[in-house]
Amino acid sequence: MYRQGDVLIVPVAQEAVPAHVEHAPRERRDGRGRLVLALGEVTGHAHAVVGPGELIREPGPFGPLLLHLPQGGRVVHEEHAVIPLPKGWFRVIRQREYVPGSVRIVAD
Repeated sequence: MYRQGDVLIVPVAQEAVPAHVEHAPRERRDGRGRLVLALGEVTGHAHAVVGPGELIREPGPFGPLLLHLPQGGRVVHEEHAVIPLPKGWFRVIRQREYVPGSVRIVAD
């Protein structure tokens, strides 16, 4: 498991990747060529992956992301240390918080 700020990255076995992922929409890279896992609403900084791979959003209001890195990659952020990731599949989960009457994704 890997954590960078409010983003948790959990390895997933190839066999555990849901079948619907094959046809799910892929997230696009930003203008700097990165796969953005989470964009800071306040700071504009981003938790992003550098390197070849694809990012797939799963359905739902807090839809976790599936990250596929066929050659490994690096998670970067302007205020955190770089995290190297091995090749494979990962589930990317944003930290959530409870506020009276609802649950929301943590904003940084």
